[in-house]
Amino acid sequence: MPDLLAPDLRLVLCGTAPSRASAQRRAYYAKPGNRFWPTLHRVGLTPRLLVPEEYPQLLSWGIGLTDLCKVHSGVDAELPPDAFDIAAFERKLKRYRPRCVAFTSKNAAAASLGFQPQYGWQESVGTTRIYVLCSPSGLATRFFDVSVWQQLARELEG
Repeated sequence: MPDLLAPDLRLVLCGTAPSRASAQRRAYYAKPGNRFWPTLHRVGLTPRLLVPEEYPQLLSWGIGLTDLCKVHSGVDAELPPDAFDIAAFERKLKRYRPRCVAFTSKNAAAASLGFQPQYGWQESVGTTRIYVLCSPSGLATRFFDVSVWQQLARELEG
């Protein structure tokens, strides 16, 4: 999956790796049952519900997308131990300087931050604020809490 990045975005959403369904469709968060697109709309980050193939439109609302792993797809448990390229992710942060990076799972956040975070705001990296969301994946249904996403959306508005 290609990155969807541009300088000075208000928000970059970062996952671990695309699902096989996303890789096959060449569209972020495309696996049936994933709550990503409905949640973006529900919390007001997008003015309408997008389908996964419309992901490039996020740039018009100041939102970008990336993953820590750009060479594999599948669920986290299927990825090789060295799948996450943290150095490349950090270079992207320095190059594009988003106002906020929100990890779309604790796994992505832990891999990048080096510790197991709680949901919500973390320590900033340079001028980029860091936020940890609960995963919208259908595999993480029991952990999903839309209020974590609502808090991020409210604070980005202010």
